[in-house]
Amino acid sequence: MGNLLGRSGRYLRMLRRLAVHTLSRELMFRGNFLVKVTVEVLWLAILLVFYKVVFARTNQLAGWDEPQYLFFVGCFFALNGLIEMLFLDNCNEFAELVRTGDLDGLLLKPVDEQFLITCRKFDWGCAPNVLMGAGVMALALYDMGWQVSLLRVGLFVLTFAGGVALAYSFMLMLTSVSVWMVRNQSLMEMWWLFSSLARYPREIFSGRLAEPIGMFFTFVLPILVVVNVPANVMVRALDPFMVGLVFASSAIALWVSRRFFLYALDSYRSASS
Repeated sequence: MGNLLGRSGRYLRMLRRLAVHTLSRELMFRGNFLVKVTVEVLWLAILLVFYKVVFARTNQLAGWDEPQYLFFVGCFFALNGLIEMLFLDNCNEFAELVRTGDLDGLLLKPVDEQFLITCRKFDWGCAPNVLMGAGVMALALYDMGWQVSLLRVGLFVLTFAGGVALAYSFMLMLTSVSVWMVRNQSLMEMWWLFSSLARYPREIFSGRLAEPIGMFFTFVLPILVVVNVPANVMVRALDPFMVGLVFASSAIALWVSRRFFLYALDSYRSASS
């Protein structure tokens, strides 16, 4: 137990130093940083205006009223911003590491390969997304006169973490294929497809043709639970089955993605071979 805590503390210290290092590099190009933040602010503003127009013509959207849907949008924006800040650039660069042979140097370091490859850089330009998403969620809770519930808050935090774990696992499996394909642009476009699905409520997939799609992306490839379950837990019905599904699927996805990543590394042939 003590050894596990020691290793966890070591990796947390490395993560903090990597975060500080990448922040200092980001601030060397302040203009680029400000442009990225401005683009993200405009994107969120466009989304909010769009949904404001939609709700001006209807009281509900797939069973979600306006404050509830506003919370859903904020939850997606915060979760997606966290994933992009921590992992997206790192995973995108994995194919280039394989192609150039720079992966050899990372594999020689006395650090867990998955940690170093997926967490070595922070994209601080996406950090405001997390704060803006949290602000939208807080505004939505205020608008609906939400009554504080520690149970719901606790479950929200846990299911939100489970959603992050699920999204990270999908991204890791997609980027691992780069070991064989070298260039993974089309695979990462699949990630954008998955993230696009996650931004919509699961309830919109109703009807004879759409329902099988919703079932597939809920129970087989559970991308629809990534945002839906945390948002539902906080502002709508508390469904124990769906909460359990998030916990179970995130644990399975983390294990499978870890195994697949290590298998991919075993198949890697260094630039010198």
